[in-house]
Amino acid sequence: MEGTLLALQRNPGLSVLFFSLVFRVVHRLLRCLPAPKAVQLDEVRCWKWRNLCVSLVHALLTGPWAITCVCLWPETLNNVHSYYTPVSYLLICVSSGYFVQDTGDILFSGHAKGSWEFLLHHFLVLWCFLYSLYTQRNVAGMVISLVVEINSVTLHTRLLLKLAGAQASQLYHTNKLLNLFTYVTFRLGAQFYVTWYLLNNYSWLDHSNYFLLTVLLLNTMILIYFYRLLRADFFPRRKLHLEQNGTISSSSSLLLND
Repeated sequence: MEGTLLALQRNPGLSVLFFSLVFRVVHRLLRCLPAPKAVQLDEVRCWKWRNLCVSLVHALLTGPWAITCVCLWPETLNNVHSYYTPVSYLLICVSSGYFVQDTGDILFSGHAKGSWEFLLHHFLVLWCFLYSLYTQRNVAGMVISLVVEINSVTLHTRLLLKLAGAQASQLYHTNKLLNLFTYVTFRLGAQFYVTWYLLNNYSWLDHSNYFLLTVLLLNTMILIYFYRLLRADFFPRRKLHLEQNGTISSSSSLLLND
């Protein structure tokens, strides 16, 4: 494993590019799987279905991976600035590759204008991840931030079910409750810990002002999404437009569509 780590550290950019190509292959393979008829009838829905399927694969891979790193190596939580293992460094390489692939998918598919929220999120995440890969600093912090991918599993499942028109199903109702639990526990919890660590060690951390600004921007986005989630799933308005009930008029509304 040490040999793999050295190879990754010598060329982090190439490593990220390699994993982005791996996720692109995953994207192509998932296109072979059948999609619901409601999805096939609309081009935007069809693109988003494939995009979300890749995102779900990323979440299923990196969420448990991040939790495993934290559990097996508890120093990840205590020494956020300088501690990392070959496994955690590889995790950041893999996840960075996904975000590069997803950014490219949004840009080259012509959905950039409607997906600016995704692009902003990916830019903020990628600069932090790439900084950690090139400097070997704050790798543990990036691992902790990937704990949010546990919630992404239920979040992406929710959106896939909405695209398929399955909001009335028992599966959607169960996932809705599980999604709320994981959002509070893993997404808000992980972001709170990273924010607390930055504020508590702000005076001596490298480039702490940039990291704090990035985290605060991400926190703002996460709280806005949480509000949208609560409003859509637990406090729905009486009159809902068709787009707000699963038919997507713009791809930016897909992250936490009302």
